[in-house]
Amino acid sequence: MLKHRIPGDEAPSLALGIFKLRLPFVHYRFEWPDYVQGLLMCAVDLAAIPLMLELLGMPFQVALAVVMLNGMFYLIHHLLGDPVVPGWITPAIPLIMAYCSQYPEGEARVFALIAFQLMLGVLSIGLGMTGAAKRMVGLIPPAIKSGIIIGAGIAAITAVFKAGGRFDQYPWSISICVGAAFYLIFSLHFQQLKTRYRWSALVAKLGVFPVILMALFVGPLVGEVAWPKIEWGISRPDFMGLWQNYTVFGLGLPPWSMFLTALPTVLATYIVLFGDILQSKAILAEGDQARPDEKIDYNPNRSHLLFGGRNFCMSLLGPDITMCGPLWAAMQVVVVERYKAGRKAMDSIFGGSGSFRWGTNTGLLLLPIVSLLQPILGIALALTLLIQGYVSVRIGVGEARSQRDLGIAGIVAAMLTIKGAAWAFGVGAVMCVLIYGRQCLRGDGEPPKTEDR
Repeated sequence: MLKHRIPGDEAPSLALGIFKLRLPFVHYRFEWPDYVQGLLMCAVDLAAIPLMLELLGMPFQVALAVVMLNGMFYLIHHLLGDPVVPGWITPAIPLIMAYCSQYPEGEARVFALIAFQLMLGVLSIGLGMTGAAKRMVGLIPPAIKSGIIIGAGIAAITAVFKAGGRFDQYPWSISICVGAAFYLIFSLHFQQLKTRYRWSALVAKLGVFPVILMALFVGPLVGEVAWPKIEWGISRPDFMGLWQNYTVFGLGLPPWSMFLTALPTVLATYIVLFGDILQSKAILAEGDQARPDEKIDYNPNRSHLLFGGRNFCMSLLGPDITMCGPLWAAMQVVVVERYKAGRKAMDSIFGGSGSFRWGTNTGLLLLPIVSLLQPILGIALALTLLIQGYVSVRIGVGEARSQRDLGIAGIVAAMLTIKGAAWAFGVGAVMCVLIYGRQCLRGDGEPPKTEDR
């Protein structure tokens, strides 16, 4: 039986220390629009498969096993009190691929990926356990926060439009589908239509689901992808092949030297990941402000423990190029936009984020959906990257407190895109000291509050 939530309180839960257990149909209302979205948006989860085939030479069914394991771990965020739609560390994917490519394809490259993800998991868990993660959110100067988030957005956009990128492969499909997505999610005109016509309100509830449906027809009609060949039954991931050929249980532990060589890239990746933490806080703050009927408790320490634990477990069970990040920015925005529409549209933020991730996991299990979406995986990946880029720039600019902050942020963003995360953070720190002196942590305004709400 669904437990009642008193207006202004948090969603009902069972206290488990820093975690708060919430179950569907018991502690939150199951949101069918978000679940249906998830059924087809598993296309983005599946878009990790071409990356693993390219870098590790994995067979398709083995890569599918990695995606399904990752999908199950996505669920622990909302189940244990983190009100987000978790996803990849998307802007860091080019950095991780470049690092692993230093090693020859085969066992050495797999070992490099295992060592990298294991160290990232341990670092994140350590920050979450000590409470340092929560303090770090308030210690980073606003100008650097702004630059990291803007730079992450630019990196996501660059990944689509670079030479040989997804746009070169599907120019018409991406142009049409991304244009439709931006109109449905962000357009002022469509926001007005929602208040006037019932059909437009229904379409708005479905988020990017109509756009994925559109891609299934647009891609083949413009000749950029083949028509899907539907197969029936249940997906057949090769867990045994994954276990024997790509995990520590089949290959053993990586050499200790690989853990040392991975450390600089791990630290750089964490800086990018930290931008997702900032985005999570900013996006949820928008929803919290629009919905005083529900208190949203976002705790960076809890988030670190959850995505750190995911990375640690995946490094052992199914190392993944995309890594386990704290946020899928594009879908978090879609969920929060629906959440802002009021309690009738979405009773609790946990209902939206949880129902969506139950939907993606269901989609991965159903072979008709996997085979239906297989031709448009590249288009779906481009869609989420471009939405994330838009959101990152918008949120990043909002983090800046002044024009001085924006100037520093622009340089930090450019450094992140061109030279990498470590350079961006270092240059940003130097500029804050040069411009603000002793007030480098505050900038032109008070530091943002870090206590939970």
